[in-house]
Amino acid sequence: MSLAAELEKLVSKYIAGVERVFKELRVLADDSKVLEVVNHAKRYFDDAKFFAEKADFKTALVSIAYCEGLLDALKALNFVDFSWRKNEETASNQ
Repeated sequence: MSLAAELEKLVSKYIAGVERVFKELRVLADDSKVLEVVNHAKRYFDDAKFFAEKADFKTALVSIAYCEGLLDALKALNFVDFSWRKNEETASNQ
């Protein structure tokens, strides 16, 4: 598999995972700064989808990684709640 194909597959997997997280995400802190960071994460998610559609998978990967990092930080601080669940494809590849 080419590097471009591997990046495309990886980006698609991460985008699908984050999309699922945003559907279940619960904000636990009533704080405008928390909502601001969640909105930043959503913008990085939108950027990742945009760049993936343009076949710019390197930039899409960076965008989705930033998004996941913001979500992880919010979760670690107990400002939001969600779970990173592995999909069936990921579980079967490990």
